[in-house]
Amino acid sequence: MNSLEANTRSTKSKGDVRSLRLAGNIPGIVYGGTEENQKVTILKKTLKILIAKENFLSNIITLNLDGKPQNVLPREITYNVVSDEPTHIDFLRVVPGVKIRIEVPVQFINHETSPGLKRGGVLNIVRRKIELKCLSEKIPEAIVIDLNGIEIGESFKISSVKLEEGVAPTIIGRDFVIATLAAPTVVKEVEKPAEAAAEEATDGKDAASSSDGDKKEGEEKKAPEEKK
Repeated sequence: MNSLEANTRSTKSKGDVRSLRLAGNIPGIVYGGTEENQKVTILKKTLKILIAKENFLSNIITLNLDGKPQNVLPREITYNVVSDEPTHIDFLRVVPGVKIRIEVPVQFINHETSPGLKRGGVLNIVRRKIELKCLSEKIPEAIVIDLNGIEIGESFKISSVKLEEGVAPTIIGRDFVIATLAAPTVVKEVEKPAEAAAEEATDGKDAASSSDGDKKEGEEKKAPEEKK
């Protein structure tokens, strides 16, 4: 589990928050549970390292707030529209026994053992993330789909995914598609055997020689006419 150092902040105005950002820090807030919301500040450099990691928003992290650890879930990050630098972050306290909604990434494995992909099939991913409702302590790292033995024309629906007890998609009432293995859109031209290609090249040279010969005969016939 990743960890992040944070300190309580006492900013009261926009000027205070601006000064905090200029000093290389990011303001944030921790909410949820029975405790009051807490204003925090985090070192921007450290936060950016975690944000760069895959699935940051769907992984629980340990927030060491003033030296006291607590498990939180990153919920929302605000970015500067010009520089694309993070300017604010929200954390949700992870309270055991409380259900939350969270988007979990879809992960595909065993591409190399799929007969359909070997024959040029295309994996058409309809949903790269799926929103789930589950207990905060049972958040899956990813929804894993195994491509082993999958042929062209097969599809993956949410009903084919095995989820732990207490974990369910927020979309109910329909068996939605996650991905399909479609036929290739471009048909590859069959390569000609080396012998056939060589014969075509020889025929082309013969045709060119014949054409040059015809031109020379025509020129010889016209020569006497020009002398007249």
